Amino acid sequence: MSIICGLPLLECIYCLACARWAWNRCLHTAGHDSVTCGLATAEEFEPVPRLCRYILAVYEDNIRHPLWEPPGGYGINPDWLILRKTYKDTRGRAPSYILYLDHEHSDIVLAIRGLNLAKESDYQVLLDNQLGKRKFDGGYVHNGLLKAAGWVLDAECEVLKELVEEHPNYTLTFAGHSLGSGVAAMLALVVAQHQDKLGNIDRSRIRCYAIAPARCMSLNLAVRYADVINSVVLQDDFLPRTATPLEDIFKSLFCLPCLLCLRCMKDTCIPEEKMLKDPRRLYAPGRLYHIVERKPFRCGRFPPVVKTAVPVDGRFEHIVLSCNATSDHAIIWIERESQRAMDLMLEKDRIMEIPAKQRMERQETLTKEHKQEYKAALQRAVSLSVPHAYSPPSEYGTFDESEDVEKYNSCKLSSESSVGSSGKSKSKVSWNELIERLFDRDESGHMVLKKSHRDDW
Repeated sequence: MSIICGLPLLECIYCLACARWAWNRCLHTAGHDSVTCGLATAEEFEPVPRLCRYILAVYEDNIRHPLWEPPGGYGINPDWLILRKTYKDTRGRAPSYILYLDHEHSDIVLAIRGLNLAKESDYQVLLDNQLGKRKFDGGYVHNGLLKAAGWVLDAECEVLKELVEEHPNYTLTFAGHSLGSGVAAMLALVVAQHQDKLGNIDRSRIRCYAIAPARCMSLNLAVRYADVINSVVLQDDFLPRTATPLEDIFKSLFCLPCLLCLRCMKDTCIPEEKMLKDPRRLYAPGRLYHIVERKPFRCGRFPPVVKTAVPVDGRFEHIVLSCNATSDHAIIWIERESQRAMDLMLEKDRIMEIPAKQRMERQETLTKEHKQEYKAALQRAVSLSVPHAYSPPSEYGTFDESEDVEKYNSCKLSSESSVGSSGKSKSKVSWNELIERLFDRDESGHMVLKKSHRDDW
């Protein structure tokens, strides 16, 4: 075609596409990813710097005689450390982790370290996946990370169950960095789906903080579990923005220019609407906390600001061309900047001299806002035709459409068979049985959601 037209037509189209991609990437900054997000409060962000220090403590061989503790220490009482598992103990099935009973904050914490570049087993966990290989709860997840989470849960199930029952007022928190963040997110996913494994623990007690998260679950799951999972991203961190599957990146190290060319053409030619409708595409999980400390075309670091939301579209989809893309992934920098952000929030609250009663009211308001934002994200996912997404029940206990009942049936009542299942449910619920389970009739004869299910929602 180029010879017939007398012009290198195909080459010109390719160059224009690359130029458009480069122009968009050069102008795209990390601030664009959270420009519409609200500011986080000190109450909701408080666990982040503390959990970062717990994750750093996993790297120590002896917590009583630490070698690399940050300023102020790890904040860990060695007597409250329940167990510590190394790569030798896990036999490469999962990264190293600790189980810590935090009496000071009424929390049971399982903290998992990040990728160990010297361990072949960590790469095997990352590479154990293909697009659409593993289904879970109506969506797709990273197969290797789910298997690692399953191994950890099987190994510590009895200990966790005993601690949860012994301390009924404590929360159960899974925290991890990088590779560990994916394992922690999968643990939260499995425990929330199979609460009977830990003595029927209430969903409100389960939390997960994925620090520098890997893209490990499909969009419908990322939004649906936003009430349980929280992801923390520092400025330009590359991993949450790497849409290319992790296994493809590691397989393409010797042909990286080819990968970049394909990435360029794909980002340029495929609209975001089509990406959203791909049920196999993986995303960073849950509610996102974005720490912003640098501004475009400015030198140096600014006082960090933390923004939070449950985004559906525009969910950290583009890599930021920045010399800090890899350094912002380091757990040490995330701990420092999150602590700086936390200190600024506390200082602002101290200056405003907020009374204790008003703090409690603000906490209640924050909880309501998070629930509303969570429901809005679910509805947004449905409006964008995200595969397997469903709307939450309305405030009055009725469904907007009959289709939502079917989606509620398939997603909530037909659970997956196990962690190692291929995606088929254990049993099917008939339509009449579903109606009897979920609804009652009021005095006027209208269908109304039962009070027990209203409380759950």
